[in-house]
Amino acid sequence: MKKVLIIEDDVAISKLLEFHLIDLNYTIIKAFKGDVGLEKALNDDFTLIILDITLPNIDGIEVCKQIRLVKQTPIIMLTAKTEELDKVLSLELGADDYITKPFSLREFIARVKAVTRRFENTSGTKKIIESNNELIFKELSINIDKRKVLLKNKEINLSPIEFDLLVLMASNAGKVYSREKLLELVWGYDFDGYRHTVNSHINRLRGKIEENMVTPKFILTTWGVGYKFNDELKIPSHEKSQSSIE
Repeated sequence: MKKVLIIEDDVAISKLLEFHLIDLNYTIIKAFKGDVGLEKALNDDFTLIILDITLPNIDGIEVCKQIRLVKQTPIIMLTAKTEELDKVLSLELGADDYITKPFSLREFIARVKAVTRRFENTSGTKKIIESNNELIFKELSINIDKRKVLLKNKEINLSPIEFDLLVLMASNAGKVYSREKLLELVWGYDFDGYRHTVNSHINRLRGKIEENMVTPKFILTTWGVGYKFNDELKIPSHEKSQSSIE
């Protein structure tokens, strides 16, 4: 059963979102307070969580943070225009996307479809990568089937979108991707004004795999264009086979 949790204290907005999500064949669970929503999120499995930032008892930023400690359920944040800092913070804490109020229902539905499609269809990642189950770059290894990343033999906890970003770039090491192209391939949409969403997720990903954010060695910036994965770190296939034997 596909279920969406709406954590929104505005009853009118909550009902409007519920109405349109039901049209997409989702079962809807609602919470109007942050602490109640957090409890529901942690004690049940959802296809998607719609999470407002401004909530009673516990705000959406803290709810997102607590959810991400234990679950990777897709999260779309709802923010006001004046909450620019909160938008960035929510992405850095692991939200998959955000929508600024007021928003059109067309945009909302497009975002919901894009986020859930990316999360549910893990084979979607494989459509844009090499047919290679494991990618190894020096001390970083990526197992695509298991969606598992090891850095110096220590597992790194990545959100679904961080993993997809990493796999896309690592499997095409050396290729430069613009922010617009990453939005299209990983997020599944190309709305204007959301390139900073890519920047935020790249920075979050770097924070997990780079020793030095100032001089990253895995994810490199191509100034004026976008980002690429460092192809000089890739271990040749014959060396991978040898290391496996050893």
